[in-house]
Amino acid sequence: MVVSPNLTRELPEKWNNIKKLAIAVKQHVAPLQANEMTVVRKSCAAFDVEQHRFRERFRKEAPFRFDPKKPYQLLDTKHIEIKQMESAMTSIYESAGLFEVIVPDYKQLKQCRKELCLLKELWDMISLVGTCLDDWQTTKWADINVENMDLECKKFAREIRNLDKEVRAWDAFTGLDSKVKNMLTALKAVAELQNPAIRERHWNQLMQVTGVRFVMDSDTTLADLLKLNLHNSEDEVRGIVDKAVREMSMEKVLKELKMSWSTMEFQYEPHPRTNIPLLKSDEELIETLEDNQVQLQNLMTSKCIAFFLEEVSIWQRKLSTTDSVISLWFEVQRTWSHLESIFIGSEDIRAQLPKDSKRFEGIDVDFKELAYETQKTPNVVEATNKPGLSQQLEDIQSRLSLCEKALAEYLDMKRLAFPRFYFVSSADLLDILSNGTNPQLVQRHLSKLFDSLARMKFQLDSEQKPTKVGLGMYSREEEYVSCSEPCDCSGQVEVWLSHVLDSMRATVRDEMTEAVMAYEEKPREQWLFDYPAQVALCCTQIWWTTEVGIAFARVEEGYENAMKEYHKKQVTQLNTLVTMLIGQLSKGDRQKIMTICTIDVHARDVVAKMIAQKVDNAQAFIWLSQLRHRWSDEERHCFANICDAQFLYSYEYLGNTPRLVITPLTDRCYITLTQSLHLTMSGAPAGPAGTGKTETTKDLGRALGIMVYVFNCSEQMDYKSCGNIYKGLSQTGAWGCFDEFNRISVEVLSVVAVQVKSVQDAIREKKKSFNFLGEDINLVPSVGIFITMNPGYAGRTELPENLKALFRPCAMVVPDFELTCEIMLVAEGFIEARVLARKFITLYQLCKELLSKQDHYDWGLRAIKSVLVVAGSLKRDDPERPEDQVLMRSLRDFNIPKIVTDDVPVFMGLIGDLFPALDVPRKRDLNFESFVRQAVLDLRLQAEDNFVLKVVQLEELLTVRHSVFVVGNAGTGKSQVMRSLNRTYQIMKRRPVWTDLNPKAVTNDELFGIINPATREWKDGLFSSVMRELANITRDGPKWMVLDGDIDPMWIESLNTVMDDNKVLTLASNERIPLNPTMRLVFEISHLRTATPATVSRAGILYINPSDLGWNPPVSSWIDRREIQSERANLTVLFDK
Repeated sequence: MVVSPNLTRELPEKWNNIKKLAIAVKQHVAPLQANEMTVVRKSCAAFDVEQHRFRERFRKEAPFRFDPKKPYQLLDTKHIEIKQMESAMTSIYESAGLFEVIVPDYKQLKQCRKELCLLKELWDMISLVGTCLDDWQTTKWADINVENMDLECKKFAREIRNLDKEVRAWDAFTGLDSKVKNMLTALKAVAELQNPAIRERHWNQLMQVTGVRFVMDSDTTLADLLKLNLHNSEDEVRGIVDKAVREMSMEKVLKELKMSWSTMEFQYEPHPRTNIPLLKSDEELIETLEDNQVQLQNLMTSKCIAFFLEEVSIWQRKLSTTDSVISLWFEVQRTWSHLESIFIGSEDIRAQLPKDSKRFEGIDVDFKELAYETQKTPNVVEATNKPGLSQQLEDIQSRLSLCEKALAEYLDMKRLAFPRFYFVSSADLLDILSNGTNPQLVQRHLSKLFDSLARMKFQLDSEQKPTKVGLGMYSREEEYVSCSEPCDCSGQVEVWLSHVLDSMRATVRDEMTEAVMAYEEKPREQWLFDYPAQVALCCTQIWWTTEVGIAFARVEEGYENAMKEYHKKQVTQLNTLVTMLIGQLSKGDRQKIMTICTIDVHARDVVAKMIAQKVDNAQAFIWLSQLRHRWSDEERHCFANICDAQFLYSYEYLGNTPRLVITPLTDRCYITLTQSLHLTMSGAPAGPAGTGKTETTKDLGRALGIMVYVFNCSEQMDYKSCGNIYKGLSQTGAWGCFDEFNRISVEVLSVVAVQVKSVQDAIREKKKSFNFLGEDINLVPSVGIFITMNPGYAGRTELPENLKALFRPCAMVVPDFELTCEIMLVAEGFIEARVLARKFITLYQLCKELLSKQDHYDWGLRAIKSVLVVAGSLKRDDPERPEDQVLMRSLRDFNIPKIVTDDVPVFMGLIGDLFPALDVPRKRDLNFESFVRQAVLDLRLQAEDNFVLKVVQLEELLTVRHSVFVVGNAGTGKSQVMRSLNRTYQIMKRRPVWTDLNPKAVTNDELFGIINPATREWKDGLFSSVMRELANITRDGPKWMVLDGDIDPMWIESLNTVMDDNKVLTLASNERIPLNPTMRLVFEISHLRTATPATVSRAGILYINPSDLGWNPPVSSWIDRREIQSERANLTVLFDK
């Protein structure tokens, strides 16, 4: 671009001119501008005032409250006003901009605009909530879906919370907020009220609480409920609903109650004799009754019972009546059943108790009528709530108790007439009395009344039927003794039993008279077969005393060798007997000779001792301290003398029973006990287990021909049952031996002391009758009371001082085993008895010291005795075998079963040392073993040699011990060994019987029975009833009672008399249940840690080591049970790997 030179010159000049012009104009305009600025400022100020006024008006007129009629119109109006103000404000801002005037910030107007927007938002919310809630109001009561409404309300509440904070101060917001909250509360209440438990009565209560009336039906809407202002009475609503819910659960309980009792019916079973319907004990019924009574009791304690009070009370009355009637009914029914067989079934008792039989007939008619009547109403509640039923039953019960009382008095009367009845239970006595006129039926009870008399032989009439004339007696061992005079068994039972008793004594006495006279007529070994075992033994003892007396007389006459010659004669006589034992003898004869042998050995030793001590006159203590039998020709009686005491022989028939080996300890015990009787005191042998306390007492009784009753004391015995025993003993003149006396509780013992003292005082004063426990009873002065005790351990008490003073203690220590063993070996027919006895005892001594200390090891007297019995039977089976081999075999085979694996080498080593170079094969019964194998396979087990051996060992043990512990850890096969042997018996057609029970599952009282202290009624125990049932089975197959449960002294000590040689269970009811020869006690246990020495020594032990069976047999049996062949094959291979 080309700029002309003229322009460049002119431009500055022109610019300067313009500047000048501008200044001129400015000066000209200045007053005008100043004027205009003043105007603008004024209008700014005026607008400021206006906006403040508007603000105030806006605060008043805008819809900030919750209750304006037309909020949206107001909002529109204010919107227009604000809009006008805003346009005015805009123009002011423009003018002020032109004149550079500073304009204030019109905050009030802006605030109004902001609040207007917030109000719009708030009212939108209010209208939304309002329409929604109004919409709900019309919902019918039945269709209200509280859950959805509640969710909506909560959503609203969330949105309200999200509104601007400024809004919260406004009334409209507060109104909306509380409206939603109230709705939420009301909905909660509505939800509660929708509970199905709400009934008409609850709505009425609600109306009372809120003070608003309305009709509750299907047309009721939510609006009607909201009118109740539920949000104000939320707690009351909850209270009413809670009450309604509880009432509903009550209603449910009552409904169920009605339902269950409407269908509950009695079960009946016919009475075996009369077919009367008797109520059956129904566990379910009793359980339901108890539960429902508790339920009703709980309802009664509820706060909400008011509405149902009457109904619940009625049910309570009904059920409590039902409960009392049922228990009364069972009581009456039991007593009636028990007495019916006595008063209606037994003619004997009807004749003896005519008045009570008459009374019972009346009861019988009433009870039968009641039974048939009740059967017509099967429903339990209806049947038991019949008016007057309870009184009827009470009346029958009181009449029955009169009959029972009369019966008890009658039994007592019979016991006084024949005192041995004290030693049978009431049930047995009733059986005896009701069959009293039929001796055939009473026979089975004879063994409970007499020591060894088991049954009688009766004369037969022309038709070969037994008459009531007794010809002879059979002992338990089947020894027969014919009566010296026929015994009349007619008339009342107590009369003819007294005849039997007198006849028995007379027979034994007559036989003795004869035997004493005939002793010298023929050799002794022939003479002894002519008389019963007891007579032969006693006469042998009488002649021993006589011959020693003769020897002493000859010594005094100067014939010095008289005693030595007599000693030679004794040895010869003894050897003759031993030779006979080796030969073939019947079981009875063998026992007879063994017993005479046992006593003979002692007689020989006493003479040998007197020779060694050079005793030359009959007054030496060594001779006086012996129990010496003598026969008095003038009185025709046998007397026993020891020291300065003399006893008349009692002639009780003792059968053919073994006698104890007499050791120095036995002698000492005899002296102590006989001296205590001589001083009218009682004897108390005390000492550890297996020292022969009870047996020595019994043996002394046998030596004096007296009946000895052994009672196994237990905590079930109270002072009355002890009193009854003493009553019986005093009147029979028998001895009572109370085994484990310190198991009776202390409270009872202190009363027992008084009872024993009254008996002793009466003997001391030589009374014929005395007052005992308030009644006069006869006294037979030969009565003796002995107590045996074990030193204190579990379940034992210390005797009270007043009792200790009445008993002469006798300390029993471990007896001379070697002597016992030697004498028993002689009695079993061993010639080299002394050497073998030493080896035997040495082995046991070493076992005790060298083998490990196991709880089940016992090397005491009972263990020795059982091995000797085995040895005797082995010797007889194989008479050619050398004696040391026989003994070694029995020691080895009888002990191995109880020895643990680790001890076997030591034990075998000891036997090898004592019997060097002897290796005798085990005695095997291959036939029996084949049966065992078959049995094992039948049970789908593995017939491994070890397992079969255990079964055989159990069988061998059971032949010599009647109680056996099968000991071993869980899983070693204890049960299977027992099952296998039982199955073997079945295969052999021996018809075994097996009952098992867990003694720890019940209490001691439930196991052995208990006398109710109040009613004196005997409640039978589980074990006693099982044992009685087995004892009554007549066939001769093995009968086992298997007790499978941990041992604890409290229950097993009650079996002491069953497990030892007494073989009788004595109960607190004075019943004595014998353990028959075919019965066995088998205990299956894992250890004997808690067993007392008394228990361990009483049983044989089969110990099953874990290694005896190993893991293979269980696995094989498991594989055998697999269904699929291939599976079996594969599993076998896998296990073999």
